[in-house]
Amino acid sequence: MELNNQIVLRPRFKETVKLPLEEVVKRFVDQKTKQSRYKIVYFDEHIFIKLPRKEQHFWSPQLHLELNKDEEKTSIHGFFGPNPSVWTLFMFTHLILATAFLGLIVWTYTQYNLGNSYFWQVFLMILIVFFWVVLYFGGRLGRMKGRPDMEAMFQFYQKTLGVAA
Repeated sequence: MELNNQIVLRPRFKETVKLPLEEVVKRFVDQKTKQSRYKIVYFDEHIFIKLPRKEQHFWSPQLHLELNKDEEKTSIHGFFGPNPSVWTLFMFTHLILATAFLGLIVWTYTQYNLGNSYFWQVFLMILIVFFWVVLYFGGRLGRMKGRPDMEAMFQFYQKTLGVAA
């Protein structure tokens, strides 16, 4: 799996295994008791592989596997991401910044048309763009910090299913 893509903060992969869905689920459920390195949660057609709580840090990744049945095969969509609450905070911050940026655009345009000074509005827009860049690189830094865990989880996934590395 290639984790070097330059823009994506939540790496994804997709593959089809020649195992029925029930066998894929059984293999992961069996791993819950056979190993203690990862916490495995299964419900419906979703499997989550996480680090135990005591080993987690702010940027700890988790592997989310979505399983789809294809006759005697199983299609697996997997993606790595941070804890859902961290991701929600990350996205909420982006939403707040985007809303503030749009509001500032309207305010700046209004001030410009009225012939008033719009220095502070432009300054705040530049500041928001700076925060966006900081958030982006913060996400990249978090992904780099979690990369060894992502690679280990991916190897665990491959080993559990018996697919080639």
